[in-house]
Amino acid sequence: MARGNGGIIGKTNQTSFGKCTVTIKNSSGNLTTQSGTRLVTAAVVAGGGAGQKYGGGGGGGVRNISCISVSGATSYPITVGAGGAATPGASNAPGANGNPSTAGFPSNPISTTGGGGGQAASAPFGLAQPGGSGGGASYVGPQSGGAGNVGNYTPVEGYAGGNTAAPCNRGAGAGGGGAGAVGGDTITNQGGAGGDGINLSPSFPGETFGSPNGYVGGGGGGGTFPATTATPGGLGGGGKGMRNNAGHPNPIPNACSGCAGATNTGGGGGGYSAGGSGIVIVKELNKASGMWSLKSQFSSQQQGTWPIRLVSVDVDYLVVAGGGGGGGSEASGAGTAGGGGGAGGYRTSFPGGTKITLSGYGGATYPITIGGGGNGGGTPSSPFASAGSNGTDSIFSTITSTGGGGGQANPTPNGVPRGPFTGIPGGSGGGAFRWDTSGTSTGGSGTPGQGNAGGNATLPSNGNFTGGGGGGAGAVGGNGTSGCSAGAGGAGSSNSISGSPVTYAGGGGGTSNVAGGAAGGSGGGGAGGASYGSPGTPGTINTGGGGGAGNASGGGIIGGNGGSGIIIIRAPNAVTLTASPGTNTISPTGSCTVATFTVSGDLTIS
Repeated sequence: MARGNGGIIGKTNQTSFGKCTVTIKNSSGNLTTQSGTRLVTAAVVAGGGAGQKYGGGGGGGVRNISCISVSGATSYPITVGAGGAATPGASNAPGANGNPSTAGFPSNPISTTGGGGGQAASAPFGLAQPGGSGGGASYVGPQSGGAGNVGNYTPVEGYAGGNTAAPCNRGAGAGGGGAGAVGGDTITNQGGAGGDGINLSPSFPGETFGSPNGYVGGGGGGGTFPATTATPGGLGGGGKGMRNNAGHPNPIPNACSGCAGATNTGGGGGGYSAGGSGIVIVKELNKASGMWSLKSQFSSQQQGTWPIRLVSVDVDYLVVAGGGGGGGSEASGAGTAGGGGGAGGYRTSFPGGTKITLSGYGGATYPITIGGGGNGGGTPSSPFASAGSNGTDSIFSTITSTGGGGGQANPTPNGVPRGPFTGIPGGSGGGAFRWDTSGTSTGGSGTPGQGNAGGNATLPSNGNFTGGGGGGAGAVGGNGTSGCSAGAGGAGSSNSISGSPVTYAGGGGGTSNVAGGAAGGSGGGGAGGASYGSPGTPGTINTGGGGGAGNASGGGIIGGNGGSGIIIIRAPNAVTLTASPGTNTISPTGSCTVATFTVSGDLTIS
């Protein structure tokens, strides 16, 4: 017999019309649900533990729970835990524990435990503290890191801190534990890295939080002595460990730069530094599975609360950063050459690479950042030569391409040589510079997977000058040689994501006072100044090409600016792409649609 539900027979299911609204709470207070919300997902992250001089602080506990029953138009208390306070210098006490975070949903109250403090460095050696994730041990080994998951939750809220071995590891502390991994143990004279946190982005797509984006609950890095490399914190806001290569500082500092856990990540602190505060993220769910009466569906649609369609699509991408500027020359005529600018970093999934998934209910908007080209070095009539500046990064979703390295130059006036005039690193590295003194200057390094190194510059002691070419996406920059010929820019890479082949990210050409300027690399690289008094050619806009070096004679001659970057997104025609502002374009190509961004803006899928 038909029931009084519009003729539909079936089980009555719980509905939730929360429109997938996300609220991010960076401080304590109440959260009020929308009238139609009946279910939420909540991620609760506690404050991270403070680091000691050697033991890293543990990350705050992290719990991510779905389908929590709530009432509509109801206020619920939220507590965001503070990070453990910074430890005073020379204290024998362990770092302070972080504070718990809570979400007061009566049907499923959620609490997470603050991260454990790192172990002290001096007698009586207060132990590494347990917590959501445990603090790291100090060098007075063998010592154990603090335990994680103090709340005994399933799945766990965090992991233990790292351990230290025998006292031969004097000066090396262990990393604090993270929400996703245990803290790193010490290696001889090198601290252990902080344990990584976890990535909450899949539960809250398109939202901005964490460090890097989406990651929370990373452990603080262990302190190090006498090694010269600071130990990194874990993904999720963990602070780096203190580097004490000059010995035990006197007076002992209360904190160190970059060692604090990141705010609102629950990251553990490094050397003497505070843990990061926690965060609570709540998504009000849309859920309407099962059988529904026509009356209920019609009423929900009128109110605008019927669940919106999830749009999800895999897209190809090309992300090219801004190219580096070419090196300039000085007014005195000494240093009349320079290195070419390196191409902007080049990253792509097309053809055949791993695509990116874009998704959102009813559609989603993604910010697009187009990197600018770096300025060419030098200033007209200036007594100084100067290197070109690096280009800036281009960013789309999780993909960041690094700006190209600037071309090198002689940075001192009136013919005073200084070395080694090494090229500047970047997406692709800038070309090196050399003059007067015999030997070789090395081109700047490129970023792995994005570009190549700049060219070297080699000279005998003959009073001449030469510069290497900037690296390109497809090849290293050419070398400036002892015969005083300048290095050409490295070739770029061709890509057909737009529907036709285009070459991007060529390096800028270097210059020589004997042979003039060298050619830029294919893909928008600018040529070096052809003869005395000629500025470098700029890299082509929206290719990420490096700028060519300047070539002076009695007056300051600038290098060419790097070319700006570009981002291209290719999606199947099943979704609609929109690009803003209007200078960016949308165009069809076969069964796909291509969005081309020449300036920063927003991409919307629907």
